[in-house]
Amino acid sequence: MTPTQDTIRLTTAQAIIRWLSNQFIEVDGQEMRLCGGGFGIFGHGNVTCLGEALHGVQDDLPLYRGQNEQSMGFAAAGYAKQWLRQRFMFCTASAGPGTSNLLTSAALAHANRLPMLLLCGDTFLTRLPDPVLQQMENFNDPTFGVNDAFKPVVRYWDRITHPAQVVQSLPAAIATMLDPADCGPAFLGLPQDVQGWTYDYPTVFFEKKVHRIRRQSPDADEVADATATLAGAKRPMIIAGGGVQYSRAVAELTAFAEAHQIPVVETIAGRANMLATHPLNIGPIGVTGSDSANAIAETADVIVAVGTRLQDFTTGSWTAFAKDAQFISVNAARHDAAKHMSLPVVGDAKLSLTALTDALDYAAPTAWVTTAQDKRRAWDDYVAANVSHGNRPNSYAQAIGVVNDLCDPRDRVVAAAGGLPAEVTANWRTLDIGTVDVEFGFSCMGYEISGAWGARIAQSEQEPDKDTIVFIGDGSYLMMNSDIYSSVLSRKKLIILVLDNGGFAVINKLQNNTGNESFNNLIADCPTIPAPFGVDFEAHAASQGAIAETVSNPSELGEAFSRAKASDRTHVIVMKVDAYEGWTTEGHAWWEVGTPHITDSDRVRAAHEDWESSRSKQRKGV
Repeated sequence: MTPTQDTIRLTTAQAIIRWLSNQFIEVDGQEMRLCGGGFGIFGHGNVTCLGEALHGVQDDLPLYRGQNEQSMGFAAAGYAKQWLRQRFMFCTASAGPGTSNLLTSAALAHANRLPMLLLCGDTFLTRLPDPVLQQMENFNDPTFGVNDAFKPVVRYWDRITHPAQVVQSLPAAIATMLDPADCGPAFLGLPQDVQGWTYDYPTVFFEKKVHRIRRQSPDADEVADATATLAGAKRPMIIAGGGVQYSRAVAELTAFAEAHQIPVVETIAGRANMLATHPLNIGPIGVTGSDSANAIAETADVIVAVGTRLQDFTTGSWTAFAKDAQFISVNAARHDAAKHMSLPVVGDAKLSLTALTDALDYAAPTAWVTTAQDKRRAWDDYVAANVSHGNRPNSYAQAIGVVNDLCDPRDRVVAAAGGLPAEVTANWRTLDIGTVDVEFGFSCMGYEISGAWGARIAQSEQEPDKDTIVFIGDGSYLMMNSDIYSSVLSRKKLIILVLDNGGFAVINKLQNNTGNESFNNLIADCPTIPAPFGVDFEAHAASQGAIAETVSNPSELGEAFSRAKASDRTHVIVMKVDAYEGWTTEGHAWWEVGTPHITDSDRVRAAHEDWESSRSKQRKGV
């Protein structure tokens, strides 16, 4: 007689939530739920079934009420970053526009290789009530809908058309989100009728499971090729990317650099891999980098790129390096390890760096290291002058310097898009490891406050006595700010610096630098605005429950920041900065942007010719 399998009858939605609540992971010796909860906005596409299932587990999987679906996704990304991809949040949205609002945040998570589970309403599988509210009809393909738009921006996509499918789909989605090489968002489309359908699930499916993040050992031959190349290097350099932190390989990176005396530069995502005071930290590299890092990059003959996808802001659109420089790329993802004819070392950064350290009997020439350190000291002198304040217009750099001097070393700094990523990357002095989140993988305006809210939720689970500090421009603030209200409601305090330069000033700067007249970026330069005026950001933030104040200069900013540190509630500090003066003018590498090849403007033509004059330095794909 065949033994019967124990089963439990659940709706599709109930099965999804029950399974999620029984997934765990061990972090630093402590076992905790893999999913930290979720962000949700209910609509007819998810409230009746998924909402019913979530109500019963609200202590295990806390649900944070969102104000905007896109900002919920940003918050989930900020949470995953703070937890170094070891834990994630889900986002649930209704059908139609509720779900499509998550497209941008899914793209951000995809570009930054961050785990996020999207549980989104879908149209009825039976089609009996078609066409339904918010349904996008395709006349030649009734299976094709809004949710299919997520396929290019997630790492895993499925539409649940039968309750039994979750037994296969949920583990596959989690496996993708926890895979170091394939990590990214996972999407599950949940038709409204299927959410409520029942199935007799095997009870074993819901047993507690403790997950581990895979560490792939590097291939011995690839390690041998890399060490043979490094052994002959006269001017070696390490590029440390965000993958170093996700692998928890900061100590191994430092040990590798120290054992072989190789200078280290950091990508934007790799900021805070090393303290600013470490003698081998030569600074940030690339378009938003430092003179010191870019100077050694120009002459380095062997470059070890660890945990970086070598984005154009890192490579100066591939003009930052000598054309004959040999790259060695250490990366868990084969796709990234093979770029630009690199010698690939496909594997976990922690294991790979340890293997390289053990296999390599080599130290970089002393003269090369001394040159790099001299350049870093010169860069530090420039930054010190750049962030100082006195009889100069207010600037981003000055605000950054004030906060840098007064914050706790373990406070987390968040910035994204506009001019602040460049200014933070260039001017921020790292006080402790893993304390900087500059979102420049997708460079997404609006991430700042929402991503910081998610980061603060995660930070409160780890270091509740520290602060999350947001640098945001007025343009990004106006684009997305409602999570000020979210942070106050949920008692997840943020310190938010709103630096008002009257519009989209960094794009105005690019517009001017390419010979164009100011147009439609600064509020004062919009021809459709007959009487320009500014926003009262202090009053606006206060209306959302935050403590808010406006300051006139960096000295007052310092006093206000001290008050914000002492506060137990989200605190917003507003300061005007100059749109034209005070930008960090040093440290930049070339960046490829499309400029007009023909024009009636002499200024635009001259700027095009000047811009194109650096193209001769560009590595052509190798």
